[in-house]
Amino acid sequence: MGQRLQRGGSNRHSTANCCLTGPNHSPTQLHGFLAYLLRCCVTHTPYTVYGYQGKQVRDNIHSDDLVRAFEAFFHAPRCGEVYNIGGGRESHCSMLEAIDICERVSGHLLQWTYREQNRVGDHMWWVSDLARFRGHYPDWQITRNVETIVREILAYNAHRWLKERLHAG
Repeated sequence: MGQRLQRGGSNRHSTANCCLTGPNHSPTQLHGFLAYLLRCCVTHTPYTVYGYQGKQVRDNIHSDDLVRAFEAFFHAPRCGEVYNIGGGRESHCSMLEAIDICERVSGHLLQWTYREQNRVGDHMWWVSDLARFRGHYPDWQITRNVETIVREILAYNAHRWLKERLHAG
């Protein structure tokens, strides 16, 4: 979750997160990969996996879980602490696993290709270590794993994505 600072008599904090997502996420090709990947499955839009043989791993946190983390911090702030926040071990997947989940949940096969060159600035592995945050806020937990998140995104968006696809041509 970043860091909390005190400046000029007011408490401040900055946040750094992993892949933040949820049903209201407006995905694009280079941002919001779970929702974008799912949209590509549903609308039969080709998708490109870049580098690392599709084995790059990201943790994904649902926006509700992140808001609950902020709320826990708000009610019991710990000045000067720095936290990693994300889906952690409960909610992470590789690109190949995400493709499998999206295909299984949507009932559609993804049309995808692979490019050897990874995206500039991309990293192979990111899974947040939530131990420090959980140690300070033991009542907070991840409530949704990747498959649950994908199912929720699909339920909220499939009709809209298909309608947009029909109107696009």
